[in-house]
Amino acid sequence: MSGATTPAHDYRVLHRHERFRGAVFSVVTDEVAMPGGGSAERDYTRHVGAAAVVALDDEGRVVLVRQYRHPVGRYLWELPAGLLDVAGESPVHTAARELAEEADLTAQRWNLLVEIHTSPGYSDECVRVFLARDLAPVPDRDRHHREHEEADMIVRRVGLDQAVAMTLCGEITNAIAMVGVLAAARARDDDWVPLRPA
Repeated sequence: MSGATTPAHDYRVLHRHERFRGAVFSVVTDEVAMPGGGSAERDYTRHVGAAAVVALDDEGRVVLVRQYRHPVGRYLWELPAGLLDVAGESPVHTAARELAEEADLTAQRWNLLVEIHTSPGYSDECVRVFLARDLAPVPDRDRHHREHEEADMIVRRVGLDQAVAMTLCGEITNAIAMVGVLAAARARDDDWVPLRPA
C-alpha cells in the first residue's frame, strides 16, 4: 500500500516504567508523545519473540502438536514453535530446533512464510512462521527428552486442506497455527511463488 501524504507522527517514549520482569516477557508502562501535543500512558508486554514451523511432508500433510496451555486451561492444536531465547540463534534455527524437539523431525528446505504481530494492542511479540519441507526423522539416539507440558504432547500429521478445515470449524484456535496453516495453503495454491528466503 502506498504512503500517506503527511509525515507520520513521532510516537517517542518520554518515560518507561517496568512493572514486572519474567523469563519470557516484561510488563511496562510507557508515556508516549501524542499527535497534537500532550502524552498518554500505554501498558504492554515486551516479549522475546518466537518462531514456528509449518512442516509439510511429501504427501502434503502438515505436522501439528497437541499441547496443554495453562492460561486457557485446555489442550490446543498448534504448530511446532518456541521462544527466541537462545543468544545468537537466528529465528530459522529456532524453528529447526523446535521441529526436532517437538516433532522429532528435520527439514532440508526452509522458507519464510509469514511474520505475525500476535496482539499489537498489548504486546510487541513478533512470531516468524517458516515453511519446512523435505522432512526426515531425528535418529532415536538424538531425540529430545520432553518434560512439563511437552511430556504428554501428541504429534499428528493431517492433510493441509484438513488443517484449513480445522481452523474454520474452531478445532484449531491457536492464532499462530491458524495463520501458518492458511498462509501455507494459499502459498501452495499459488505454486509457492509468494515464499521468501528463510
